[in-house]
Amino acid sequence: MIKAQTLEKTACYHCGDDCTTIAYVVDDKSFCCNGCKSVYEVISAGDLCNYYSYNDHPGATRLRTDKRFDYLSEPAIANELIDYQDKYITIVTFYIPHIHCSSCLWLLEKLNKINPAVHYCRVDFLKKQLNIRFDHEKISLQQLVELLFDIGYEPLISLQDVIKKQNRVDKDNLVSKIAVAGFCFGNVMLLSFPEYFGLSVFENSFKHFFGWANILFSLPVVLYSGRGYFASAWQNLRNGILNIDFPLALGISVLFIRTVAEIFTHTGAGFADTLCGLVFFLLVGKFVQKKTYHHLSFERDYRSFFPVAVHIIEDAREKPIPLAQLSIGHRMVVRNNEIIPADAILLKGEALVDFSFVTGEAVPINKTLGEIIYAGGRQTGEAIELEVVKPVSQSYLTQLWNNEVFTRKQDRRMQTFNERMSKYFTIVLLSVAFAALIFWLPTDVKRGFAAFTAVLIVACPCALALSTPFTMAAALSIFDRNKFYLKNTAVVEQLADIDTIVMDKTGTITTGAVNNVKLEATLTDEQKQLVYSVCTNSAHPLSRMICQYLGNMDQLTLSGYNEIAGKGIQATVNACQLFIGSAKFVLGCNESTLASTRVYIQIDDQYFGYFSFSHQYRDALKNIAALAEDYDQFLLSGDQDYERNELSQFFPVGNMNFDQSPQKKLDFIQSLQQRGARVMMIGDGLNDSGALKQSDLGIAITDNVNNFSPGSDAILDGRSFDKLPSFLRFSKDTVVIIHLSFLISLTYNLVGLSYAVTGNLSPLTAAILMPLSTVTIISFTSLATRLTAKRRKLI
Repeated sequence: MIKAQTLEKTACYHCGDDCTTIAYVVDDKSFCCNGCKSVYEVISAGDLCNYYSYNDHPGATRLRTDKRFDYLSEPAIANELIDYQDKYITIVTFYIPHIHCSSCLWLLEKLNKINPAVHYCRVDFLKKQLNIRFDHEKISLQQLVELLFDIGYEPLISLQDVIKKQNRVDKDNLVSKIAVAGFCFGNVMLLSFPEYFGLSVFENSFKHFFGWANILFSLPVVLYSGRGYFASAWQNLRNGILNIDFPLALGISVLFIRTVAEIFTHTGAGFADTLCGLVFFLLVGKFVQKKTYHHLSFERDYRSFFPVAVHIIEDAREKPIPLAQLSIGHRMVVRNNEIIPADAILLKGEALVDFSFVTGEAVPINKTLGEIIYAGGRQTGEAIELEVVKPVSQSYLTQLWNNEVFTRKQDRRMQTFNERMSKYFTIVLLSVAFAALIFWLPTDVKRGFAAFTAVLIVACPCALALSTPFTMAAALSIFDRNKFYLKNTAVVEQLADIDTIVMDKTGTITTGAVNNVKLEATLTDEQKQLVYSVCTNSAHPLSRMICQYLGNMDQLTLSGYNEIAGKGIQATVNACQLFIGSAKFVLGCNESTLASTRVYIQIDDQYFGYFSFSHQYRDALKNIAALAEDYDQFLLSGDQDYERNELSQFFPVGNMNFDQSPQKKLDFIQSLQQRGARVMMIGDGLNDSGALKQSDLGIAITDNVNNFSPGSDAILDGRSFDKLPSFLRFSKDTVVIIHLSFLISLTYNLVGLSYAVTGNLSPLTAAILMPLSTVTIISFTSLATRLTAKRRKLI
């Protein structure tokens, strides 16, 4: 083997690209350009170089010909993104998924040091939003986004506006209601203590004043903080439903009316403290139940996946237009790694399209000139030109969202325990109250009404209403800690109720890409270097995987290179001729159906073997398969069935379904539900969206929660896939805890009713009983949930 001149490669410390010059070196670290060097200097000056410990090569370097952000120069598109603009400044807010630590905050808020045209930057860490004020005379919106991309913080700009969704005003004003109720509760308790501990004759004149003051403090609690319970109870009564808000609203009303009556007639101190405490604790329970993941979206559709704008050719020039304006006949340009947004015919270029997110097939497909390419595919090679044949709204991919499953109200979901029990609780409560009234009415009318109101006060389901929120809030924090993000607390009970598990294959039980590479050949180090030098010149995904497998080797100079799309590469290196590609291209014969994709190698007319590419199954798949004792398990895949034998060790042979289109997956879920199954669907791509929506519980699995995931009830980080059996068992434990807390609250109600039916309930008894039951329930649910999670090894 003749030695050739080698080019030693050095990776840029900031972005990881190859350094073609030694002009940019700082602190013995090499950089590919002045931009990367400047960013490093800013980070280093702030003593935040640990930023690079969390981010290996966090930056990105764009080619000078990169036009991905050109659409931002179009005023119609830019105006949709801008918050405010005048003659001098522009204010804009971006959603940036890659924000994750204090170094990110510091760097983004120091953008003005990188470019002085940026006046001001503020980061909302929880929402992963960046608010920027800049001088549009010195830097355009496009240049600003390019700057963020260059330092490794590309904004997510999609048709489904994340910013507006996150910043949507909470019409419930829950925090302010809690603040009002808490303020009034504290003051009423202060004014009630003298009554409970007794007043001297001299101080007795304050008794009535304190009573009227308590009424004044109770008014905002009833009319503002507690208004939602009255509205909900009335709305449900109009629809013929008795939910838990009805007895709560009834209890609040009775407490207020009896308080006013006793103070007005000077017959008692009233129940103002119990009233304010009840509303305060109820609102706190509602607050802890509303767990919000600002950086996650559970309602995504194809609009999150498609680009905001596309480039079309008009009058022999490229022009960016909003996606909504793309119509039949437009000639559009799609570059490497860009999404094809509409069904179109290939007119120019070599198309190598990755449809993995749409069909589940992970290996890119070669398309020939004149062939229709369906929407949703991602071009992985050179820039191509296509003619649109269908509007975006009628493309192959978007047709799935026309299914009624995406538009109808979700009435098939199970009722929660609270929703089921509240109906019976209300009926029993009213029955006991009227029975007490009827019992005392013939002998003592005053005592009869006292007993009637006392029953409604004591049996008000405060503890019942708090048991579920606090249990679910504790459960959600456990799931959150283990990278399992639930849309809301009701999902926990849905998770406990399912009996059938359906899984997608590609990206769900596999790691999402064809990354299990094996070399089935005996090659010397020199021959490996030859193969590496050839493959490093190719943009094909399989070539990149080969280079990654062989490692970072020195590149040899090529004297000849010819890549034929869909077939392989013919190249000359060091006077050696190499053929790398398909069996037809290298060996001249077709390969039979195989369990893996293969790339064959021939050097100087001698066949050496091949690289095989197959899916890497997740390590925890055997643990999931063990659930077969308790759950029916099915596999749905858009792939062909060449992995059937390999997968038979995890799934029953009759429960594996291959070559499934998105519609077929949805129909399969429906067929299971028609047989009475309660189905959980786990998927990762747009092709799973219909099945996820149709299922009783849809879980989107992703190896990066910042990336696109289809609409679902929960998002599972791929790193926690092995914990799925523990999650299922823990959800059942959580439901048991709710049942036990209901029994505890019922015990308190029975004790209170024993006083109430006699008509002798004192304000002091009510003031002690209500907070005591509340504290007991909160303590029990929090401790029990934590102990259960520990037993399931989730903490």
